[in-house]
Amino acid sequence: MHIHILGICGTFMGGVALLARSAGHKVTGCDANVYPPMSVQLEAQGIGLTEGYDASQIDLAPDVFVIGNAISRGNPLLEAILERGLPYVSGPQWLAEHVLQGRWVLAVAGTHGKTTTTSMLAWMLEDAGLNPGFLVGGVPGNFGVSARLTDSPFFVIEADEYDTAFCDKRSKFVHYRPRTAILNNLEFDHADIFADLAAIETQFHHLVRTIPTSGRIVANAAEESLKRVLARGCWSELEWFGDASQWSAEPGADEGEAVFRLRGEEVGRIAMPMSGSHNRGNALAAIAAARHVGVTPTQAIASLARFQGIKRRMEVRGSVGGITVYDDFAHHPTAIALTVEGLRKRESQGRILAVLEPRSNTMKLGVMKSRLPESLALADRVFCYANGLGWDAGEALAPLGGRAGAFDSLEELVAAVVAEARSGDHVLVMSNGGFGGVHDKLLAALQAR
Repeated sequence: MHIHILGICGTFMGGVALLARSAGHKVTGCDANVYPPMSVQLEAQGIGLTEGYDASQIDLAPDVFVIGNAISRGNPLLEAILERGLPYVSGPQWLAEHVLQGRWVLAVAGTHGKTTTTSMLAWMLEDAGLNPGFLVGGVPGNFGVSARLTDSPFFVIEADEYDTAFCDKRSKFVHYRPRTAILNNLEFDHADIFADLAAIETQFHHLVRTIPTSGRIVANAAEESLKRVLARGCWSELEWFGDASQWSAEPGADEGEAVFRLRGEEVGRIAMPMSGSHNRGNALAAIAAARHVGVTPTQAIASLARFQGIKRRMEVRGSVGGITVYDDFAHHPTAIALTVEGLRKRESQGRILAVLEPRSNTMKLGVMKSRLPESLALADRVFCYANGLGWDAGEALAPLGGRAGAFDSLEELVAAVVAEARSGDHVLVMSNGGFGGVHDKLLAALQAR
């Protein structure tokens, strides 16, 4: 089969492309900006890439066009496909029909922590010899790729609640039909497509409806939203984590140590490879889910000790003159707060200089701007890139006083950070995009000063 993917350089669609190629299909694709690292991964697999969405691409005559959810009506190639009545399908539907069908799917859903928890779970299965396939919205250090297809019956997938495609406004995860599902947390996000939290809860309810009776849901007991979702109906086995009656985790006596318990009995303890209480919770959920496919908690915890993290999750990009620059994907206020807190606990010495790009559709709309000061409260200085926002970032950050500043120019932001930074500081860059290569700009400017 020849498939042509629209929006191929997105993390999810790029993963679909890699899986399709591994399955023996001919894969080509296009994107508005063909850029690394995904373009490098794709080209290394012999996948032909086209810049832009010119309608002439229909002359490639694929068996089917696979449409990413970044593609909207008015896109010239999409309009040509519709006009000519050519076959097309969404990325999640193609994945479900050609890769996931017949496999034991382990899906990780939630507003935060999906990539980390999915990567942990995939590694636990791998280290136990189960050789899982996977699709992750990042690059796990233990694998070096974001997607892999194997002959194993097990497939681990990051289950996103964002909508499927221009023609299918259900959440992507409704297509995956998991046998094991982690519901990690649930709060309001994606204000561009969801009116309120209740609308997202409905999508999670739809996911729950697809899980078989013999399946298992591992859900966060601290989330009232998830309790509401499951109160609407649950037809599968249900295990709660974060609840002392079932799965729980707590800090150990040593710095960074985590102690894991099942029904009050200790099942293991390790020095956590990633800092923060949120990562302790992510690990607990992965341990519980791995148990459903036969990986013992003891084995899963031993594997966790060898977990190498994920790119763009508190990733050190470089250090100059005792100043360390980090890259992190955090973009929602809750994730920002947890990331800053995690770094503060890991690095008790030195200041945290938070460099933020409110880039997600939700943040651009300004729906959560009032939560930013609180989420950045533990940072010593805050530098916000305000270019392209429809709201006043300086005004939103005013409760932080002189600790915060907003900049319309990336060059001015870099200059301000470099002027402020001193030896021992931690420069924490947070964005769900490339942020104009600000990490390399900061390192170069620090080196040159």
